[in-house]
Amino acid sequence: MFYRIAADAILVTHTLFVAFVVFGQILVLIGATRHWRWIRNFWFRITHLVAIAVVVLQSWLNRICPLTTWEMELRARAGQTTYSDTFVSHWLQDILFYEAPAWVFVVSYTLFGTLVVASWLLIPPTPRRKRVT
Repeated sequence: MFYRIAADAILVTHTLFVAFVVFGQILVLIGATRHWRWIRNFWFRITHLVAIAVVVLQSWLNRICPLTTWEMELRARAGQTTYSDTFVSHWLQDILFYEAPAWVFVVSYTLFGTLVVASWLLIPPTPRRKRVT
């Protein structure tokens, strides 16, 4: 039971990571047109940039996401073979994983990463403030 719950927790975390990358970019683009100041927050933007950079690098190196590896190991320990065993895993799995050739993902991640970098340049974050001591 513990391994099953832990695997579901990792799947939720994985889904939240993907949502942060995708919706973070959407919010940056919308926020730029609406002059939302928070979308220029340096820490938000650098975290977002690093997140997509990790995804792009993993795809170029043909590496499986460590969250996926960890989740699958926990599911194996729980005696599960598919995601459809629990409500959480069944629905979130449909959102996260698609059947397509590997090159489709490499190209998609690279194009999305390029969009994030272009947004960084065209809608730059506010520079960090230096502490005065």
